Amino acid sequence: MMKNETILKIENLSKQYRLGKVGTGTLGHDINRVWAKMRGKEDPYLKVGSVNDRSVNASSEYVWALKDINFEVKRGEIVGIIGKNGAGKSTLLKILSRVTSPSTGSIKVRGRMASLLEVGTGMHPELTGRENIYLNGAILGMTKAEISSKIDEIIEFSGCQMYIDTPVKRYSSGMGVRLGFAVAAFLEPDILVVDEVLAVGDAEFQKKAIGKMQDISNTGGRTVLFVSHNMASIKQLCTRAIVLENGISTFDGFSKQAIDYYLNSNLNISSAHYINELWNKSDLIEIAVLDKRSKLCDKFSFDDSINIKVSYSVEKEKIELNPIIGVKIKDYQGRIIFTTQSHLQDINAVTGKNTVIIKLPDSFLVPNTYFVSVGFHIKNRKVIKSVTDIVSFKIEETGSEFDSYSKTDYGCVIANCKWLSV
Repeated sequence: MMKNETILKIENLSKQYRLGKVGTGTLGHDINRVWAKMRGKEDPYLKVGSVNDRSVNASSEYVWALKDINFEVKRGEIVGIIGKNGAGKSTLLKILSRVTSPSTGSIKVRGRMASLLEVGTGMHPELTGRENIYLNGAILGMTKAEISSKIDEIIEFSGCQMYIDTPVKRYSSGMGVRLGFAVAAFLEPDILVVDEVLAVGDAEFQKKAIGKMQDISNTGGRTVLFVSHNMASIKQLCTRAIVLENGISTFDGFSKQAIDYYLNSNLNISSAHYINELWNKSDLIEIAVLDKRSKLCDKFSFDDSINIKVSYSVEKEKIELNPIIGVKIKDYQGRIIFTTQSHLQDINAVTGKNTVIIKLPDSFLVPNTYFVSVGFHIKNRKVIKSVTDIVSFKIEETGSEFDSYSKTDYGCVIANCKWLSV
């Protein structure tokens, strides 16, 4: 068994679906497909199809859930697959697990593959946990003796000892995930495919599961494909990651670079930018969320620099009254996290258009989604202009200190206080 041998190879893999329909289409479509196949021609409906972007209206009745995916995985690698909802991650794993077939392309696999795609996948609800262990082992091609030699370890790892002889239909979703993962990991597949299901488990089990995946890769030389929206888990577990966007592979490389690419790819850039095309003499013109390179960005790591750019216009008469400009940050629940403000004269405002950059404190906001409101007013007299929740940004967990306290409420901000011994 060679460590550097290719255990999985995917070439030109694509998957096409027909929107709003069950099956492949009309009888006419099926006849066209058969006629093309008889003549040695390509399926005519594989030449059309919309890009898999769920945020826009489809331009065709067909859609490419995946399009021309190519990559290789070596034995013993742990590869993360990341991307937004609807990017094609689960479709890719379902094809690899033979739950569905590809429209085009080929998959070459060396060895046995076990999959944990959804809560309850591979589990028969009427059978007990113990019976399901034997059933899944048989599906993987293992003998009863091989399964029996592992069953005590599986049961202990799952933490379901009390319910192991109870039908699985009576298990909670978390118990189902625990047992399913234990079966998939301990029955020694050559390739373990794990979708987002670990998010259902509690923090203690997630830690155990990640440790087990590291162990089967490092000591057993087995390969893991891991899909998760938790960037900290990807960073901790995977040495390599693939980024999918609208069914297309846009990045394949080291996990840290892949996470940075994903967070800074500005896939949803409109939420970080506001422009007022019809601004007046005293008005807000532009509001934007910027990264440390002064580029528009709506996704950050905890320790990234975050800047709010505000462009505004003000008349001379207003400047003489020394208005206050303020920025308010709220979380996704609408709670005001903090407000920062300044008199226009203190930031050297001039008649006409001005631009100011508000630099948020470093390592201050905890992982969450935030909304920005901006306004300027004459104190106790008049609101000149204000906009509420006009732009937004997200701080994602990518392996900071918060990963150790994933189930703990650590509030909204981290305060950099001075600690003095007396």
